[in-house]
Amino acid sequence: MIYFSEIRSRKVYTEDQVYLGKLDDLIFLASVTPTITKLVINDLKNNVQIIPALYLKKINKKIIINKAFSTSTLQENELYVLKNLLDKQIIDIKGNKIIRVNDVALQEKGEEEKVKGTFYIAGVDVGLVGILRALGLEKSFRKLFKYLNISLKSEFLSWTDIQILELARGSVKLKRDELKLRKIKAEDLADYLERTNVSNIRKLLKVLDEKQAADVISSLNVNLQVDLLKNYNFEKVAKLLLYLDSDDAADILLTLPQRKIKEILSFFPENKKNKLQYLIDMSITQIGKLLTLEYLTVHPNDTVGEVINLIKKNTGDYSYLNHIYVVSETEQLIGVFDLHELLIEDLDTPTYKFMLQDVIIVYLTSAIELTLKKMLKYKLHSLPVVDNNKKILGIITIVDLIAAYLKEKHDLLIE
Repeated sequence: MIYFSEIRSRKVYTEDQVYLGKLDDLIFLASVTPTITKLVINDLKNNVQIIPALYLKKINKKIIINKAFSTSTLQENELYVLKNLLDKQIIDIKGNKIIRVNDVALQEKGEEEKVKGTFYIAGVDVGLVGILRALGLEKSFRKLFKYLNISLKSEFLSWTDIQILELARGSVKLKRDELKLRKIKAEDLADYLERTNVSNIRKLLKVLDEKQAADVISSLNVNLQVDLLKNYNFEKVAKLLLYLDSDDAADILLTLPQRKIKEILSFFPENKKNKLQYLIDMSITQIGKLLTLEYLTVHPNDTVGEVINLIKKNTGDYSYLNHIYVVSETEQLIGVFDLHELLIEDLDTPTYKFMLQDVIIVYLTSAIELTLKKMLKYKLHSLPVVDNNKKILGIITIVDLIAAYLKEKHDLLIE
């Protein structure tokens, strides 16, 4: 086995010792067995020649090719080792994560296959040794690590355990049976996809089920979300958004024209449609854009036992629940308590006996910075947003608020 970094820039001669230049890259067939098909040679005048690998005679301190060679060009399904694989991101299917290629391992096919001299990609090095080898520092660091009694090992991944995400000409090729892709976190996939293009994203999303595809879309930046949704019909967009929390779905819908929003909402069930329309209507202010409807209200005479039953019945799909709000018969906010306060009380205790009456609130017109300061001052994870009659419009969480605050500061710096 040899590594690409070991032969890159190695001098290339014909078998009768005519100097052709230095090895600049290798071309391989993007397939289950990624065979090296061509050598890319850079001569003294910086001219590039692509020579089929069938003319390769041997690789040692020099690379020797048949003197009767001819040149060729890049063909369909062929990729460059250096341009398309080295230093690029790949998916480690076995480990369910995205990693970077530091070196590429080449294996010569055996004599018994009657193709001696034919090389294929056996796998990739994704660890520190791969970086050191590429920099020409492997031997020095091995001596140093040996002196320090530290083991220095390659982190090798077989070709069967990886999937290239970034291929030539914006093409992403994913095998349908690679279901382990679905185990990778949506945020990790979105982080990679933000550095590629919409065509690649669409191809990757086709491999995922609708739930994970929706999660990936919700983790992408707004511009990519808009570009993606342009390529789906209204029913498909509604299907994907159904898997998301209402506030996340509303954020995505708000990037679209009103006409499209109305069309997409027509495909939602009535209860989800009403929630989304409400959040869209509330988004006229900065605080309104951060609203979530995942909160629970109870009445002052409801007992602890009754509240626990309400939590079990109504909050199963909530992503967050910390405080429970107490409202009057006219739906005015009159108190609040957290889950800890609820659980230490007897089951027959009414909520008015332990609720806090001095509720910290904000309004739709409140400034983001002042709201954040209020949350930090009182060490709160969420705050209710109320109207002038103290009726709850929704809540905002500190996570969403911090994200909005940082975005606001970032936008000001750019201006």
